[in-house]
Amino acid sequence: MLDLHYWPTPNGHKVTLLLEELAEAGAAQPYRIVPVDIGRGAQFEPAFLAISPNNKMPALVDHAPADGGGPLAIFESGAILQYLAEKTGHFLPTDLRGRCETLQWLFWQAAGLGPMTGQHGHFSVYAPEPIPYAQDRYRKESGRLLRVLDEHLRGREFIAGDYGIADMACHPWIDPYDRAPLDLEPYAEVRRWHAAIAARPAAKRAYALSRVVNPAAGQPLSDEEKKILFGQR
Repeated sequence: MLDLHYWPTPNGHKVTLLLEELAEAGAAQPYRIVPVDIGRGAQFEPAFLAISPNNKMPALVDHAPADGGGPLAIFESGAILQYLAEKTGHFLPTDLRGRCETLQWLFWQAAGLGPMTGQHGHFSVYAPEPIPYAQDRYRKESGRLLRVLDEHLRGREFIAGDYGIADMACHPWIDPYDRAPLDLEPYAEVRRWHAAIAARPAAKRAYALSRVVNPAAGQPLSDEEKKILFGQR
């Protein structure tokens, strides 16, 4: 049994996408969701910090790791994807070149697409006052990264050959802010790829968990929630 410490954010969706795909592939990893209400500060509770010292979710606890030892805690969504793919032998190629391509795009998302798109969302949606320079900076950088992905996807169905953890990492970070939409019109390959993943049964189940875990998902944050989320406590 896995405990997935989760809240419905793009980083949380990465892991549920993989867990639901593993079930489709006949390599199910039974898991239970442990909600981490980041708007109420659950990420700062000592029990959570013991498994995720950076006070970020998602985090995973595997109660049956392959080494036969005690429970294994893992934080950082990219590390969780790699761990589960290696444990199950699914969604991460074993050949040298396929593995390298998958991991470099996994790290590209963690180092670029996620942070830059996240800053676009922060300064366009959550900042207490508009800062035009920051809004313009992160909107343009998000667009640049979309162009990089779009060019890479030409002639490819998925990012690194077959559908894999690089796709699952990137998919939730494509235009995730309804109140600060990015212009996806120039990126036909990204739109084609994104729609194909969204139509997968496992993806539909993964994203449906948002409303189960947090019925208010997508609603504007209160001032108190912003203080908690953005380190102003």
